[in-house]
Amino acid sequence: MPAPFRSLGILVRLGIVLCLFCAIAFAQQGVIEDIRIHGNRRIPADTIKSRMFTRPGDVFDQNAMERDFHALWNAGYFDDLRIEKEESPKGWIIHVYVKEKPTIREIKYVGLNAVSQSDVLDKFKELKVGLSQESQFDPTRVKKAEVVLKELLAAHGHQFATIRTEIHQIPPAAVGITFNIKEGPKVKVGKIRFEGNKHVSSKTLRSAMKNSKPIGIPHSPILGAIWARTFDATKLNEDAERVRMQFQDLGYYKAIVQDPKTNIRDKRTFTWYAPFIKWGHGKVVDITVPVEENDRYRLKEITFTGNKAIQNNAALRKLFKIKDGEWFNRSVIGKGLEEMRKAYGTLGYINFTPVPDTIFDEEHKTITLKIDVDEGKQFFVRRIEFEGNTTTRDKVIRRELALEEGQVYNSQLWELSLLRLNQLNYFETLKAEQDSTVHQDAASNSVDINLKVKEKGKNSIGLTGGVSGLSGTFIGLTYETNNFLGLGETLTLTGNVGTYQRDLMFGFTEPYMFDRPLQMGFTVFTRRYNYNQLKQASISSGQQLTLPTSYLNALQNYTQSSTGFTVSASYPLHRSFKRVGMTYSWDTSSITTYTTASQQYFEYLAFRNVSGPNALQGIITSKITPSLSSNTIDRPMNPHRGRSYFIGTDIAGIGGNVNMIRPVGEFKMFMPMKGIKFNRDGNQVLGFRIQSSFVTGYGSSSYQGKDYPRAAPPFERTYLGGDTDLRGFDVRAVSPVAYIADKVTYGVVNPDGTPVPVNPGNSRYGNQAVTLPIYRLVYPGGDTSVVGNVEYRIPIAGPVTIALFNDIGMNMAVRQSQLQLSPQQLGTLNSTPFGCPTYDALYNCTGTQQMTFGSDLKPLPHTNYVPRMSTGLELQVLMPVINAPFRLYYAYNPLRLDTTVTPPSVINCDLFPAATRAYNCQAARATYEASYKLIEPRKTFRFTVATTF
Repeated sequence: MPAPFRSLGILVRLGIVLCLFCAIAFAQQGVIEDIRIHGNRRIPADTIKSRMFTRPGDVFDQNAMERDFHALWNAGYFDDLRIEKEESPKGWIIHVYVKEKPTIREIKYVGLNAVSQSDVLDKFKELKVGLSQESQFDPTRVKKAEVVLKELLAAHGHQFATIRTEIHQIPPAAVGITFNIKEGPKVKVGKIRFEGNKHVSSKTLRSAMKNSKPIGIPHSPILGAIWARTFDATKLNEDAERVRMQFQDLGYYKAIVQDPKTNIRDKRTFTWYAPFIKWGHGKVVDITVPVEENDRYRLKEITFTGNKAIQNNAALRKLFKIKDGEWFNRSVIGKGLEEMRKAYGTLGYINFTPVPDTIFDEEHKTITLKIDVDEGKQFFVRRIEFEGNTTTRDKVIRRELALEEGQVYNSQLWELSLLRLNQLNYFETLKAEQDSTVHQDAASNSVDINLKVKEKGKNSIGLTGGVSGLSGTFIGLTYETNNFLGLGETLTLTGNVGTYQRDLMFGFTEPYMFDRPLQMGFTVFTRRYNYNQLKQASISSGQQLTLPTSYLNALQNYTQSSTGFTVSASYPLHRSFKRVGMTYSWDTSSITTYTTASQQYFEYLAFRNVSGPNALQGIITSKITPSLSSNTIDRPMNPHRGRSYFIGTDIAGIGGNVNMIRPVGEFKMFMPMKGIKFNRDGNQVLGFRIQSSFVTGYGSSSYQGKDYPRAAPPFERTYLGGDTDLRGFDVRAVSPVAYIADKVTYGVVNPDGTPVPVNPGNSRYGNQAVTLPIYRLVYPGGDTSVVGNVEYRIPIAGPVTIALFNDIGMNMAVRQSQLQLSPQQLGTLNSTPFGCPTYDALYNCTGTQQMTFGSDLKPLPHTNYVPRMSTGLELQVLMPVINAPFRLYYAYNPLRLDTTVTPPSVINCDLFPAATRAYNCQAARATYEASYKLIEPRKTFRFTVATTF
């Protein structure tokens, strides 16, 4: 037989023999018929079986059994475990015997006073201790819990706390754990000393020890250390590292900070139990920090290598706010590296990594910073998905995103998108690192972004109330839903009802008309306002005034009623935060007067083409308002950062009978603070607002062939005061004061008060009366106003915030042409015969006089251009049900109006009959030319549910 065939036959025979051996081995191993669990009480048998890799029907394998044993034991459910096998006619039966760990039924903390149990549970959760009720008992977790408890107590000043743990059985298969705690004395930080510092003061280094330095007023030479901090040994090394960083920020790059030394000593302490002081004994820890300053270095230059995407080294260098030759500053360099990361993040380089290297020149004491750039790959956005928006539709969220699918990933645009979403106020505050996840696919250079949102209540209710000199007792309610049907539409209903004021308004806004960023809306409103000068005078003087009817008629008392609507539209500029807008409004107003002074005030002022009684009815204002605005404030409620501005101009005269122009402007800014320094991560907020307005009429009206300038209506002029601008002053109470020329009929009386008849022999002629010229006190409002508000907001706990505020403003009458008598009324006054000193044979007045009055209403010098200031403390509580802050504030007014005014003397004694001239002249002057005390409140205590800005 040839050799190849002999080899083939040998291979066939070997294969047959190998198959026979495999069959014999298979028959010897057998098949697993069943797996049975024994001893389990709480854990289902199916759960235990699911942890095993072996299944009925598998071939028995000893290695597989060992693997199953380790899998069950590592699950951590059992105190004891064994696996046995039993032979059966069909193969093997596997028996798994378990003894479950007991369940923790209760956990007690005896003697725990320094911290609450909720703080303990939060700490357990943070450090993943895994010890809780109804969990499996594990001795190692109990030991870990003891360590965490000691660290927590040490952080609260109890360095000498001891913990003894007791474990008792609770039948049938549970245990209870009791931590017996002896907290020991509370330890405070004593003296902090530094050894080896020659050029850097100990005060500077001590200020860097955030966890150990005394509590006080920052940068205060006297009150910098008021209270000692609680000593926390676990954070001492962290403070030592902060000291080293402080050295490096000052150029001492090679400074060495050795391990701090501590010395515990006894000290007499006291505890304040108002109004008593309890003395006792405590412990303090003195800290000594050995340091070595070494040499101080300047920055020589910064160089870059490996930068391909951004090859402009000069542009990268500008990201570091430190000049060559300045002292080396580690913090500034760190911020520059962060700015580099942001710059590359805008280009899609998510994994950008800068590798800085410092090169020292010991001869010149300089540092060259060499930054090796590892750019990584450029990523694109594949998908953007949302979670948690049960009401808000996806398209409402997606249309606010500046980052779109298919674009290069841009971290700055993504943060910008979250800012736009926060401004909507539909969701809890969104943060990029907390609420969004970016899943990278390195193979395709793409990312999937998942945004998790938590929707807020879409309904907002605002409540205001109080007592106001101009509004009387009032209460206001505002209802707003800012996400109607999940489409982002806004529905607003406002009502403000008071003794002297009533406002009703209904509005609707569609932010994306025709699926484009065209915001359109409308409002319908009706207003009714009563101005009562007697009430205002009572508030200003601080007492209830009771005046005769003749004097009441000399005071202002009128009601203004307005009804109208507005239609608005706005559009963003190039998908930015800037918007251009246009608003059209129409309203018709009428005025009802209750005193002679009010009737003449409105009839006399030249604000429309007609004068007299017809000037009080049918005042139609038709105006447009072009505007430009921008808003980068992060959220409407409790803003943390950002700025906004609004510039607009009301132009009335497109129809109607009012010609008026009103430019307005407002700027707001919020900055995160830490103490008195700007800090991006600070919790405190410094906010300020500046707003101003100006109003004037335009055009002219003709009378007897002469043109006269037209003025804005009196009710369009500016009044300041209240919780929206100057918090310490009454609502709409800040105004210039002026005297307006008028006339009054005065009844001549005898010294005993009886009237003097014209003809003593014939009563049909009536009593003697004279027409007198007078000046009436009016509050005309200002045409120019400027207001500034500053707040420093300090979060206390949860929704509670304390705010220090200062408001300052000025309401002025600048344009004299806007406060003029109408030519008709001026002509009437100048042609009026005043007085009645004698009578002719027919008992007609003779000897009357005519006077010439000027057309201007000149504001009194001590009431115009007078700044007002209000400063105080405000408690703000954000109410989640109505999504608005409840505010309770106390205000003190260091700048206020406090002056005495006297009207011009125009009453001449020659105007009265000779028989009673002296008495009546003196009485008339006392009534109409008396001095008047103008004084505004020194302090105010008020509540409201709204925001100042």
